Amino acid sequence: MTETTSLPWDILARYRLIEILALWEGRITASQLGTAFDIGRQQAQKMIRQYRKQAPANLIYDNSRKGFIPQDTFQPCYTLGKVEEYLHFLGSNTQLDSPFAGLGIGVANTESLPLPSRQLSPAVVRALVKAARQNERLEVNYASFRAPEGEDRIIVPHTLVFAAGRWHVRAFCEKHQDYRDFVLSRFRDIPEACGAMLGTHDQTHDQDWQTYVDVCLIPDQRLPEAERRLIEADYGMEAGRLVLNCRGPLVLYALLTIGVNPNHSEPEPRAQQIEIANRAELSEWIHW
Repeated sequence: MTETTSLPWDILARYRLIEILALWEGRITASQLGTAFDIGRQQAQKMIRQYRKQAPANLIYDNSRKGFIPQDTFQPCYTLGKVEEYLHFLGSNTQLDSPFAGLGIGVANTESLPLPSRQLSPAVVRALVKAARQNERLEVNYASFRAPEGEDRIIVPHTLVFAAGRWHVRAFCEKHQDYRDFVLSRFRDIPEACGAMLGTHDQTHDQDWQTYVDVCLIPDQRLPEAERRLIEADYGMEAGRLVLNCRGPLVLYALLTIGVNPNHSEPEPRAQQIEIANRAELSEWIHW
């Protein structure tokens, strides 16, 4: 990754977006850059030219796609080349990493825990994104605990999701005739497009996905009252409760993210700390 501290923040942000879209979507255009940063077409074209001078081996213009695509020699210069950068951009839609990324502001006496990054193929992500946007079917080879060596399936993806520390795609599976979650790191080979979806299997027809439920969390009731009040303050609870509203298929992921295993209770209440108050209402969402 190129040293970036000498670049103005706005230039760095634009260079990063160029790399992210080129690498993970397979194309970057002046209109995309202009829309993202509210700049004119000529200014956006100038920015792409400047980027190409800084990284001449990365982009080439493709007449058929009317945009710049990554060359085989593409190497990220202003990003890390990790899928988290692209997927975070999709989620925020307004920032690349942090509003302060690349400003060179040192913050003393702080530390963050590095988490493992799943190794994902840009070509796999590009195929999933394209299919989700165009309602296309994909022929994939996917590995699971039931088929660790991989098996062929046809899916219709509709949403990329980050949950419980990993990325997956929500998709209709033609083999099982229902919507399922497919972990991005478990796709083998590059998914191949196999035409438009058959029937209505997009996001709007995923009834579970369109269902929102409340997850109600309370302090572990085995704790003394003073310790329960402490937990309430830790989690910003109101009236002794924390209510999370999320899509039904994401309930289990939400619980795991905050450290609650709905299928296991710690024998020590100080280790458990919080518990589910409306377990019966969530029963259909918290099975493995």
